[in-house]
Amino acid sequence: MALHKLEPDTVTFNAAISACENAGEWEKATLLLAEMLQSETTSDTITFNAAISACEKGETWEQSLQLYRVMLGSMVELDTITYNATISACEKSGEWA
Repeated sequence: MALHKLEPDTVTFNAAISACENAGEWEKATLLLAEMLQSETTSDTITFNAAISACEKGETWEQSLQLYRVMLGSMVELDTITYNATISACEKSGEWA
């Protein structure tokens, strides 16, 4: 029987990043996003929203804003969740004023 190497796709990465978000592992979420961006896998709004939300929960506003900026420079559509998670990260860290 031949062994097949499975490559993660967008859904796989999104699920893994969301799992990291739910577990409070923002560092792992951002590492997965970086891996995804370096691969040929297409990122989407869900990808970035999960990573930004993970950073928001980890109260790392700088990382949230960095991901927001990356998202702005990409072809990925921003939505209400994107804005809310980014604003919330700044608010939780007292960086909203």
